[in-house]
Amino acid sequence: MNPIIRNILAVIVGWFGGSVINMGLIQTGHRSMPIEGMDPNDMNVMAEIMPTLEFKYFIFPFLAHALGTLVGATIAGLIAANSKMKFSMTIGFLFLIGGIIVNIMISGPIWFTIVDIAISYIPMAWIGGKMALKLSKNK
Repeated sequence: MNPIIRNILAVIVGWFGGSVINMGLIQTGHRSMPIEGMDPNDMNVMAEIMPTLEFKYFIFPFLAHALGTLVGATIAGLIAANSKMKFSMTIGFLFLIGGIIVNIMISGPIWFTIVDIAISYIPMAWIGGKMALKLSKNK
């Protein structure tokens, strides 16, 4: 396959795969720990309630962001024809931009914003890139 097409596919499939993991974990969190009186599809209600929530309600969003980025970055690195770490980090930056936007739209406690932005995206993309490099060498 043409390396340019393969690299484009790496970003698309990595972004899609990570997004599926992200949304799956968010939905799992809403189902396993529902918040009384909150419609998870109503961004205005979520923005009002988020700052008042207990720690436990932030576990699934953190896992969703971190594991979504990790899986997406690993997928991108595995598919990329070359510069595997660059493509893994691209996924991390895409998810970071999304994370910043969501944290602005639905601002939660400052501690969560700091932990989420600092750990969930770039470090997880780097780990995903390292995993992809290791898995690629084992083939």
